[in-house]
Amino acid sequence: MDVATQILISGLTLGAVYAVSTIGLALIFGALNMLNMAQGGLLALGGYIAMWAMQAMGWPAPLAALAAMAAGSLAGGLIFVAAARPMLGGEGFETRIFIATIGIGLMLESVILKLFGPQPQAQSLKLEGGIMLGQVNLPWQNALIFGTALLMLVLVAGMLNRSRLGRAIRATSMNRDAAQLMGVPIRRIYLTILMLSGALAALSGIMISSMSGLLPNMGADPMLKAFIICVVAGLGNVPGAALTAFAIGMLEAVIQYIFGVQYAFAILLCLVIAVLIWRPQGVFGQKEVVRL
Repeated sequence: MDVATQILISGLTLGAVYAVSTIGLALIFGALNMLNMAQGGLLALGGYIAMWAMQAMGWPAPLAALAAMAAGSLAGGLIFVAAARPMLGGEGFETRIFIATIGIGLMLESVILKLFGPQPQAQSLKLEGGIMLGQVNLPWQNALIFGTALLMLVLVAGMLNRSRLGRAIRATSMNRDAAQLMGVPIRRIYLTILMLSGALAALSGIMISSMSGLLPNMGADPMLKAFIICVVAGLGNVPGAALTAFAIGMLEAVIQYIFGVQYAFAILLCLVIAVLIWRPQGVFGQKEVVRL
């Protein structure tokens, strides 16, 4: 029972971290048909900004987290203005923006490396202590991560389903031409989505760095796993991405316990291959019917 409790705690924590980052990617792909390869750089940016705000500026933890999310949102907006907007409507947009965001991500990592150095650093925004559940210790940090992730998922779901902005985002994802004809400001919606995704990526970076520490390239592995989750769920499916993130987190925790940490990622890749063979459109995706 103690082992099952520990696996459950680890799985829910991993799933919470993955969910916050993945829904941002799913929103971007659903609306713009764009793979944002700068996601890893935005993760690292959020983690370092939170640490800097607490250590150098002396800000309290909530304000530091908001500063990190604001920095991530600003960076996401700059990605749209500097890279995505000039390419929109052009031939080969998906390929060109894919390559451009790879370069932006590398640039972000280089800037972080220059400003903060290559040495691993501890995240200041972290709760110490925990509570005993039987023979298992539940760290307060894990509980905070899970609670924050649930709050963000609820807020994003509420925004998408109950607000005018959310309806515009969903309309754009369904049919951008029809949405534009109905008066939806498409480019403003694109900018909003990238800024929201940047804020979520920064928050995910704080969560990850609170468990594993800060490094300039810390976002590479979480970004890759977020893409895996998007593929398994179905690219662009936001609710499916959130559910899949928690399922993948639980699966990874079980694999780590049974086979060891070194086998977790390899088995997850095998899962992706199996899904692509069985359901190329993803578990929650829908087949596209093309009439000739």
